[in-house]
Amino acid sequence: MSGGKGWANPAPAGLVALAVACFIFYALMTGKIEGSAIPLMGCWLVGGFVVQVIVGVIELLEGNSTAGNVFSFFCAFFMLANGLEMFVKFWASVNGIAIDARVDGWAWLALATALTVWTLAYLKESNALLSIAVILIDVAAFMIAFMDMAVLSAAFRPIAGTLLFIAGWLGLYIASAIIVNTAYGKSVLPLPGPILKTK
Repeated sequence: MSGGKGWANPAPAGLVALAVACFIFYALMTGKIEGSAIPLMGCWLVGGFVVQVIVGVIELLEGNSTAGNVFSFFCAFFMLANGLEMFVKFWASVNGIAIDARVDGWAWLALATALTVWTLAYLKESNALLSIAVILIDVAAFMIAFMDMAVLSAAFRPIAGTLLFIAGWLGLYIASAIIVNTAYGKSVLPLPGPILKTK
């Protein structure tokens, strides 16, 4: 199937993996699925890790610093670390072992802070829909961090989940637009330009 033209844009695969993560966190945080689904969520996140590590490496090789670095830390922390810790938390709960999960909040705080500051690059380099998705994830990530740290109550779970759900849909649209527009060689599914325009 390869046309021998060099690296293709891997972002659609990474955005689909992101949407999977956003959707399953939405389902958990809004009560659509129960905690017994956590090991299965872990499997999906580890699968997303595989996709996103490939995307991150290709983006970095192609010189895309923003996407390459974001996909790299998404694959490591949002996907792999979260997926593995879901297995650990489930195992601990089944065996009656208490775990101080507040450590997750501190890790999410670092990730949310980095992503929020890096959003400035997305506002300049990426289409407006991706920038909006990243902003939604920024807000959700801070909510998750503060809930894990017991600074915010669990009442914020549905709000954070809904923000992730919307971000996931935006990611799917952008992924589809890149694939379809590339196949047709024109803008079939429109993507707006960056929010911040510089000369």
